[in-house]
Amino acid sequence: QVQLVESGGGLVQPGGSLRISCAASGSIFTIYDMGWARQAPGKQRDLVATITRGGRTSYPGSVKGRFTVSRDNAKNTVYLQMNSLEPEDTAVYYCYADITRCSSCATSRYWGQGTQVTVSS
Repeated sequence: QVQLVESGGGLVQPGGSLRISCAASGSIFTIYDMGWARQAPGKQRDLVATITRGGRTSYPGSVKGRFTVSRDNAKNTVYLQMNSLEPEDTAVYYCYADITRCSSCATSRYWGQGTQVTVSS
């Protein structure tokens, strides 16, 4: 069993900052890519940040320069620092991790339960 638990969401004013975290636990052999996606009401879930095990990052244009993803491999944890937040960033944010559970197992993508981020004055 693998679990991803997010924390740190909440309400923030436009222009403000917020940091959310996600810790993976359970039967884990290796974690490869980790990252974040978000889903606003009535919209599809979109990736907003990805980080490889070696630390390479990627972002879509909508958040590039404002969001920073990082990870602590020793803690199986991924972080998302969000700056210059806009009302359009309001969404449920989900973390994910690509995990193998044994040396010969296939890699599967696991998702967290989501944390609400609301940007409003």
